[in-house]
Formats: sequence, C-alpha cells, structure tokens
Amino acid sequence: MKALKILDRYIIRKFLVTFVVALALIIAIVIAVDLSENIQGFLDKNVPVGKIITGYYLNFIPYFVNLFIPLFTFISVIFFTSKLSGNSEIIAMTNGGMSFYRMLYPYLLTILLLGSVSFYMDNYMIPKTSKNMMIFKEQYVSRQVHSKDMDTHIRLSPNSYAYVHFWDMDNLLGYSFWYEVMDDKGVRYQLSAQTIHWDSVAGQWNLNRYTKRWFNGRAERFEQGEKMDTVLPLKVSDLVYIKRGAEIMTTPEIRRFVQEERAKGSDNIPMYEVELQRRMTGPVSVLILTIVGVCVTSRKTREGMGLHLLLGLVITFSFVLLQQMSQVFAVYGGVSPLLSVWIPDMIYGALCVVLLVYVKK
Repeated sequence: MKALKILDRYIIRKFLVTFVVALALIIAIVIAVDLSENIQGFLDKNVPVGKIITGYYLNFIPYFVNLFIPLFTFISVIFFTSKLSGNSEIIAMTNGGMSFYRMLYPYLLTILLLGSVSFYMDNYMIPKTSKNMMIFKEQYVSRQVHSKDMDTHIRLSPNSYAYVHFWDMDNLLGYSFWYEVMDDKGVRYQLSAQTIHWDSVAGQWNLNRYTKRWFNGRAERFEQGEKMDTVLPLKVSDLVYIKRGAEIMTTPEIRRFVQEERAKGSDNIPMYEVELQRRMTGPVSVLILTIVGVCVTSRKTREGMGLHLLLGLVITFSFVLLQQMSQVFAVYGGVSPLLSVWIPDMIYGALCVVLLVYVKK
C-alpha cells in the first residue's frame, strides 16, 4: 500500500509539473503577442507601466489561464502518460497487480483539484477580472459600452412596452419614444415623445413634445405638451449593451439577471443561459478529456508519442468545435441552452465509457 501511495504522488507530480510548464509557456507567448499588438496604443495613450501591469495584465492572465485549463490538462495527460507507456511504466504497474481503474485514482485527484480551480475562476473570479479589464480598456483603449442598434423594442413588464428609434449614449438622449400599457382588450395607455432625456441628477426622464393617450373602448382622451418630467419603468441599461456582458457577471448575478429578463419577456436571455450552462460544464469537460486522454495513451505503440499527440489533437479540436457549434445553435437556433451546451459532454462522455471498457479488456 505504501508503494501505491508513492506511485500516486509520482503520477500527480508528473501531471501537475507538465500542466504548469505547458500552461506557463503558452501564457508567456500570449502575453508577448498581445503586448506587441497593444504597445503602440499604450504609448499613444501614455498609459503608466504600473497601470498596464496591474490594470490590464493581472486581469488578462486569469482569463487565458482558465480558457486553456481544459486544453492543456488534456495535452498534459497525453504527453506524460504517453511517456509512461513508452517507458513501459504502465506495463510494470499492471504486471504488479494494479488495475487500470486503480491507476486512474491519482488522475482523478488531480482533476478534482484543477476542476475546482477552474469552477471557481469561471464562476466568480474571471467575471471580476474581466470587468476590471473592461474598465481599463474603457479608460485607455476603446469604448466597451455602446448604444444599441436603431429601433430598439423593449418589454418592460408583462403588459408594458417601450420603443426608442435611436439612443445617444453620450448625451443620454433618445429620439422618437413610445411607451404603451396593454391589457387583454388592447392598448389602454400610450405615451409618446419626440425626444426623451435621462436626468441622472434628478433620477427621472425629461420628455419633449409629448402626447398622452388613454383608451377606453371606443372613447379616447389625450393630452399634449412641450415638456414633462416623469418616472418610467425604463432604465438606461435597457438601452445600452456592454461587450461580453455575460462574461463580466458572476454566476449569481447571471441567475438574477435571467430571472428579471424572463419576467419582462425579453428575447435577450439565451446568450446568458448559454454562458451559465457553459460554466457548469467546465469541470465535467476537464474530467472527460482527461479520462479519454489516459485511455488513448495508456497502451504502448510502435509509433510512440507522435500518434498519441495526433489523436489527442484530433479529439481536442473536434470537442472544441462541437462546443462552439452547439452554443451557436442555442443562441440563434432556438435549441434549449441546457441541451445544446451539454451535448458535447454527453457525446464524449459516451466515448469515455466505451474507451474505459475497451482498455480494461
């Protein structure tokens, strides 16, 4: 039993060292490429070096670390397990009475560690660092907040709607505004204005050249005026979007946002639900890819590590491609986010089971 514990530590150490070295190398390359692309912009904006490090790269690195965890976990497994099989170490383990499933134990312990780190980063840490990086870019590089496209239709509640032909975010000014309240008989109240302006000091909307209409069957009552200050169930955030909006929200924030948007009847929910489900699949994907990697590389072949790496790359990139396609179907194809995001894990999970049965035999 003592020898097995030593062997567990040996595999875990091999796993983690290979993973950390590979990840550190790719992060260094990514930083070098990003710096070469942005250095001129930093110089033009006279961004302090300390601000570049603390405001940009310390928030930039965690995003890419988390992005590469599944990929480099798999590559690390392929690389060092292939070396173990090539050196006949796996044969020695099995000849010594160790089953293949028992050999997976240190792999699973390592995956539990890496999966937990990935889950925490994906759900809580990365949204905060992404928000900090967005603030940095907003201040020094480029705008991250943009007006929505023209002709913005918004459902504010189950029976109220708003429309703005064009929203000027710089001046907090909207043109051709409509607000309607409906019931089962149709429109009951309508408010329109040539322009609508948000007064951030008073916390209210200023309407210019407005018209109010009340409908009661065939009867209609209306009121017109030049200016009116009022409170509406409309927020400035309803009229703007933030690039990568879902990515700067923690998981609890996304859940609350989805509930609020669903109560409004918004059609902007799928992309947030996809992001929510994607975060849940992260550790599962790491687990599946690791077991597949061990199964693929545990047998010694004449072709050696080259064949193992080739198979590993094919499996990895096909998995990533399937993930991207399934997310597109969820956002634009009307497919359930829960189903579409989990389809790649279900398919490769089935492959994992087949490989486990095959390798045991």
